[in-house]
Amino acid sequence: MRFQGLDLNLLVALDALLTEQNVSAAAENVHLSQSAMSSALNRLRDYFGDDLLSIQGRRMVLTPRAESLADPVRTALLHIRSTITTQPTFDPATAKRAFTLSASDYAQTVVVAPALARVREIAPGLSFDITAPGPAAQRALEQGELDIYLSLEQFAVADHPHAALFEDDYVVVAWKDNPLTQGGVDAALYFDLGHVSVQFGPARLPAFDEWFIKSARQPRKVEVTVPSFVMAPQFLIGTSRITTMHRRLAETFAATLPIAVFPVPFEIPKVRQVAQWHRFNERDEGIRWLVAQMRETAGEAPHKSNLSNLFTV
Repeated sequence: MRFQGLDLNLLVALDALLTEQNVSAAAENVHLSQSAMSSALNRLRDYFGDDLLSIQGRRMVLTPRAESLADPVRTALLHIRSTITTQPTFDPATAKRAFTLSASDYAQTVVVAPALARVREIAPGLSFDITAPGPAAQRALEQGELDIYLSLEQFAVADHPHAALFEDDYVVVAWKDNPLTQGGVDAALYFDLGHVSVQFGPARLPAFDEWFIKSARQPRKVEVTVPSFVMAPQFLIGTSRITTMHRRLAETFAATLPIAVFPVPFEIPKVRQVAQWHRFNERDEGIRWLVAQMRETAGEAPHKSNLSNLFTV
């Protein structure tokens, strides 16, 4: 089909080329042969009267004209998908669908895993691809390639709707037989003991609690640094170390590991976990249903008649 001389079938190829900036990768993205993608690129160049992709050194870069097309093309395709190709209703019992999610190890442990165990009984035809959060996942959300992005509310992606899943606070965790914590953990002991610290990703970004602990103007004695909260308890057992983590996660671990949970001896504000989706997917009943399942699993299920009030930007 042509629209003002443009073969609309080329829009998908154009979006892939503008995103990947590589003919081979774009071809793989949309399941075309490299020769077919090269042919599509040549036709697009003829239509726009522009190279769109030009070679610089060993890589291809977008021309100014291509850069100006990237967002409008992606927006047009997202509109088509959200208004035309998305099923208007969602029946969990019969649905066959693959969802893409991004969630931290914390969110995966306390809400995603138990929610999907429950979902398996209700909607056996669903499958899930779960990735770690971060800049790549945020870009995927903005490009409409990610169904649900779970994060703390302050790290939510701007201009896309979200629903609150649950609130949580922080606790101190120690080996249950740690002789130094049998009477509890006050502020003096907190800063005197060795700590297991959590830092994320290649940039070694500190966990959220670090920002508030630093406000005490007294450094912690960090003895071990690990890349995720789910690893931290293993480095407490048999030692006098402590760590700081979310209460829900700590209580989950305490059910199976020999650890004890104590209040934090100073104030750290509570955190709120939210689920986000692309604004064009606002009417996607499958996404809304899955988010509702997570809320119910987290123990903060709304009344069905109020479900629409949970979804905000």
